[in-house]
Amino acid sequence: MKSMFGLETFIKINKCLFPVAGYGTRFLPATKAIPKEMLPILTKPLIQYGVEEAMSAGMTTMAMVTSKYKQAIKNHFEPHSDIEASIKDTAKESLLDEVNHASSVCNFTYIEQDKMLGLGHAIYTGKPLIGNEPFAVILPDDLCTSVSESVLKQMTKLYQQHPNCCIVAIEEVPMTEVDKYGVIDGELLEGSSNAYRVNSMVEKPSPENAPTNLAIIGRYILTPEIFDVLEKTPADKNGEIQITDALMILSKQGKVIAYKFDGERFDCGSVKGFVAATNAFAKKLL
Repeated sequence: MKSMFGLETFIKINKCLFPVAGYGTRFLPATKAIPKEMLPILTKPLIQYGVEEAMSAGMTTMAMVTSKYKQAIKNHFEPHSDIEASIKDTAKESLLDEVNHASSVCNFTYIEQDKMLGLGHAIYTGKPLIGNEPFAVILPDDLCTSVSESVLKQMTKLYQQHPNCCIVAIEEVPMTEVDKYGVIDGELLEGSSNAYRVNSMVEKPSPENAPTNLAIIGRYILTPEIFDVLEKTPADKNGEIQITDALMILSKQGKVIAYKFDGERFDCGSVKGFVAATNAFAKKLL
């Protein structure tokens, strides 16, 4: 982006919102007392992977849209003096380095979502934590890895070129699975092989009605305009406010770009995807 003097300016995204109020019923009974975001891939919980990805993209405020049942998430990012004392000066002392580093450099803020009324509602609930500035959204269920830059860092670079647009991450999925996702239709940006100007979006279409197999996954960069749109977005037939419906309105104004990221995504909201992620991470240790 260029300033009025023709110089390059950088729009820093400081905040990342985590919608983590859901019950995680697909993992019952494990999630009856343990938040699904605290389920570990090897020795690190999903929420920590998400926070570290946000940090890799330069974000230092982690805004948690949570519930009264998710105290464990807050506890995870706070000091635990008894454990730290018990492992001090032992080989295990370094095991807490990553989470302690996140706690020391990041500001963690929290707000409770009283009712589970869709992802759009969860994001709107986080408005007091975000204010009037662009922000990222990470769904910790979607665990993303990359051999180079993190997915969110890739997206922040694209945002610098299109600062008036929302950015959504997409990947190709089998047509038989499009009914699990929001699906986009769009045209490649000039000179790009992986970024699309979105023309339309459909929430969980049937395979015969899906415009493409380009599915939105749990990484977003949103402009503050999204809050005004969400405020006016009607609930769907299930009584939920969908972020896809709000983004659809902005896409009609040319303000949504879909980015086919470089990396791999594991759907850890499903048992099958959770096992796949665990196996993939375990192989790296062998």
